Order: sequence, then C-alpha cells, then structure tokens
Amino acid sequence: MAVREVRTEVEINRWADRRTIATEAGQEQERNSMTTIESKQVRIAKPAAELHTFLTDMNNFQQLLPQDRISDWKSDGRSCSFKVQGAATIGLELAGGEAPGHLVLKATERSPFPFTLDVFLKEEGGVTTAWQEFKGDINPFIKMMVEKPLKNLFDHIADRMAAIHG
Repeated sequence: MAVREVRTEVEINRWADRRTIATEAGQEQERNSMTTIESKQVRIAKPAAELHTFLTDMNNFQQLLPQDRISDWKSDGRSCSFKVQGAATIGLELAGGEAPGHLVLKATERSPFPFTLDVFLKEEGGVTTAWQEFKGDINPFIKMMVEKPLKNLFDHIADRMAAIHG
C-alpha cells in the first residue's frame, strides 16, 4: 500500500508539472499575441508631476485628440469615451500607475477589444520626456487594419501634449 501512495504522489507531481508547463506556455503565447504600439517620444519643458496631474483628469484628454476625427465625446473625470471617425467607439478609464512617472489607462466595455495605454513621464532637469505604450488583445485580421491608425493617433496625442505644455 505504501508503494502505491508514493507512486500516486509521483504521478500527481508529474501531472502538476505538466499543468504548470502548459499554463506557462499559454501565458507566453498570450503575451506574444498582444499587440504593442509605442508612440514617439516628446520632450516637454514642464515637470512630470504637472503633466501627470493634467492627464489624471480625463476631461483634459479631449484636448489631446484629433478634433476633426472625434465625435460623441463624454467624460466624467475618471473615464471618457469617444467615437473615432470611420471606426469604433473607444472608452478609457484610469487604472493606476505610479505618480508622477507612470499612468495606466485601460479600455472600458465600450471599446471593441481589451487594451491598456501606459503613459510614461520621465523627468530630467525640469524637462519631461513623454510617450505612450499601447498593449491590446487584437486578432491578426483587425490588427492589420488598426495598427497604423493607432500609431498615428498615439503620435498625435504625444504631439498635442508637447504643443499644449511645451
């Protein structure tokens, strides 16, 4: 009987090891299927804390968007939504980060796919370098259609940050 118990324990450990390996492989595949888009980096002659404060009020986000391609703007200060011309409605909400150098926005249920938008603010000598990093779970077909417009949107947001605060 003791031999069978040991064998069962060994079998359980092997099963657990296989399950762990499969789980880790699935997580790696999920990370690899995520689309990552990084905006251009802009330098702004303002402290990171001031830019962080501006960005944490979602009412201000409208100023960063291309007004000729956005409609149906709504904001409550902690979240916003807007329709992109010829595309879907996008919803964003504050989701964390660490002031003053990092802000995390995430998609709301109004968005067509799950994503996060990390805003990085790196200050050196009173000048802040700002950029965004988008990570979205987008299927390959949709990715082909949205990757370039999203990159253009994030670059526009970066340029507007520099124009407003530069």
